[in-house]
Amino acid sequence: MAQTIADAITHTGGEPILRTFVKQYDTDIVVSLNDLKSCDALAFGSPTRFGMMAHQAKQFWESTSELWLKGTLIDKPAAVFCSSSSMHGGNESTLLNLSLPLLHHGMMLLGVPYDVPELSSTASGGTPYGPSHVSGLTGNTQLSTHEVAICRAVGVRLVNIARKMHS
Repeated sequence: MAQTIADAITHTGGEPILRTFVKQYDTDIVVSLNDLKSCDALAFGSPTRFGMMAHQAKQFWESTSELWLKGTLIDKPAAVFCSSSSMHGGNESTLLNLSLPLLHHGMMLLGVPYDVPELSSTASGGTPYGPSHVSGLTGNTQLSTHEVAICRAVGVRLVNIARKMHS
């Protein structure tokens, strides 16, 4: 999902920087407070863990008090995304849970507007709160065409709003 959002950002002329909360592969770069300070917009995602973000994501946000005290992230556009193994695995509650630290930081939370047609026709992931993916019990990481379209719409929207903020 992160890569699909990043590809849409690139296609729209933005410069995405992918980060992770935990280094699993040699190519992974762990997110830092400086990454949050320097970004023009943020797409924040996590797997669903019992209707909440993964503990590594929560642990990272708990380290951002310095930014909160300075108001560093106020008015930065942001979107959230998540994945779960079942259709009713808590995606919407996870998206809301992911939104809370962003709102506390004063960020501008962007959802998925209903002019994205796939939002009304998806049989898998995607909500007005943000893109989501349903992997099924087999752990299928392949996004459905609707999930791809919703991720792309969010990437484009982040770039467009960030540009409007800087013009």
